[in-house]
Amino acid sequence: MLLDTASLYFRAFYGVPEVLAEDGTPVNAVRGLLDFIARLVGEYSPTELVCCWDDDWRPQWRVDLLPTYKAHRVAEERPAGAVDVEEVPDPLEVQVPIIREVLDALGIAVRGAAGYEADDVIGTLATDAGLPVDVVTGDRDLFQLVRDEPVDAAVRVLYIARGVSKHDRVDTAWVQGRYAVRPDQYADFATLRGDASDGLPGVPGIGEKTAATLLGRFGDLDGIVAAAADPAADLAPGPRSRIIAAADYLLVAPKVVAVARDVELDRSGLATPYAPAEPERLEALAERWNLGGSVRRLTDALAGSGVTPI
Repeated sequence: MLLDTASLYFRAFYGVPEVLAEDGTPVNAVRGLLDFIARLVGEYSPTELVCCWDDDWRPQWRVDLLPTYKAHRVAEERPAGAVDVEEVPDPLEVQVPIIREVLDALGIAVRGAAGYEADDVIGTLATDAGLPVDVVTGDRDLFQLVRDEPVDAAVRVLYIARGVSKHDRVDTAWVQGRYAVRPDQYADFATLRGDASDGLPGVPGIGEKTAATLLGRFGDLDGIVAAAADPAADLAPGPRSRIIAAADYLLVAPKVVAVARDVELDRSGLATPYAPAEPERLEALAERWNLGGSVRRLTDALAGSGVTPI
């Protein structure tokens, strides 16, 4: 089970009522994240569990290709080589280091990589994992990783847009039913359609329906671009002119949208911890930050997952 950690703790921050530690520090995102993980572990009993991390939430190599990429979320630009500061509410920002401490004391693996987003970490760990993978996220971009075959290495997305307790189990049929494209076409589909939340403009005039129709007819983005350049191709004047006009964007955007699958990562130590790695430290953190109930629920779920895996 690969967790898009930021997706979960942002959701916890906005969805869980304010809870304060004794010193007045807000801890609702910490408690919510722990409760989310407890629910997921209790339901799915993963043998390996990884909190995937945004070591760089807006990699420079993606910005170099597409300057609008996540530009609206930048709170402070940093010099070349440094990570831009993401616009994060102050009451959430103070909780992120606490989250890291608690995960460490629990012994839950955290993986990130310099110059890459959590999506890229997930893409890499889901590739050639050697066992079925569940990806937990509210990010549609990760639908491109979904595959049903081979069954013993299938990748499924547990999509939490409607909430962790009401998540969708996204497989190939789900993606095709929702978007009329295959998962392996989803990155091209997103490139054409665009995504305002990521600063991805898309091709003006090409919405979801047209994007799906074009991919159904021509297979992939390369096929669509080739058809637009071929006067004999069965492509209406409107879409043809829009694709041609967006040539510069279509040259770079696919590299931005595609999830990296070859990031150098440590794949050892990913086993689900059935008992806390540092119980005394965990107890102290739970007391200091008013996390008692949430820590207890998660440690109980982790202990139980080692007995009756699904």
